[in-house]
Amino acid sequence: MNALSPIFAIDPAQYELVAGMVRASGSSFYWGMRLLDLRRRFAMYAIYAFCREVDDIADEPGDPDVKRAQLAEWRLELDRLYDGHPSLPIAKALHGPVIQYSLPKEDFLAVIDGCESDARPEVSRPSMAELELYCDRVACAVGRLSVRVFGPLRPQSIAAANATGMALQLTNILRDVAVDAAIGRLYLPDELLTRHGIAETDPMAVLAHPNLVAVCRELGETARAYFQASDAAQAECSRADMRPATLMKEMYREIFKRVEAEGFVPRDPPVKVSKAFKVWCILRHGLL
Repeated sequence: MNALSPIFAIDPAQYELVAGMVRASGSSFYWGMRLLDLRRRFAMYAIYAFCREVDDIADEPGDPDVKRAQLAEWRLELDRLYDGHPSLPIAKALHGPVIQYSLPKEDFLAVIDGCESDARPEVSRPSMAELELYCDRVACAVGRLSVRVFGPLRPQSIAAANATGMALQLTNILRDVAVDAAIGRLYLPDELLTRHGIAETDPMAVLAHPNLVAVCRELGETARAYFQASDAAQAECSRADMRPATLMKEMYREIFKRVEAEGFVPRDPPVKVSKAFKVWCILRHGLL
């Protein structure tokens, strides 16, 4: 937090706008945000609303050129926001949190860059370096923004955000292999596919390949290592400040465990955690 910045006021209409977007999304992250005090909660809702807005531009059906233009407009809006003159409702909600918690502009821009990757008609066989950059943009950047809101930065706060973001996004990718393939997307890295003798570029052909499970299992080991790195980094941070991150991570760790228990076999519908587990997780990591 910037100690010299004034405490920002919360506009009720802005609060309801961003809170409503979080509630409507049905995201598990909502419960982590609910653990925060009102001002920090509003900041996280505003960050999430921004991410939801640009992600929807990328994911909704439409002309790729129109999507790129809409994302370009958001880059201009970030310029206006950091100049102190936001014009869009979500950017106006972000104005106070950006100042109060010294939120870096480059992390918001990284999220837009990641969404621009998703706005392409097809995604297939990125290199491992490209996959890591994608994960950094769509997940780690959000984590880096979030830890600044959760509490004062500690030496390992950014490391925790980066490792957690990688663990969560790789879990998403492993869970959604079949779902993504059905819409022409394949996020599994080229190096692993090649190593296991999979030369196809069509996602549905890759989905049918007998060696696909071995690829997913190997990527799962990478995800596991990031969960472990996240645990180690978080151990050096404030346990109380990191409660929202812990709650979110443990819900995703359970998804990872269930994907692993099923042998990393892709399926549609994807693995989900039960409402009972979510309640237990909220009680265990949110209240105790």
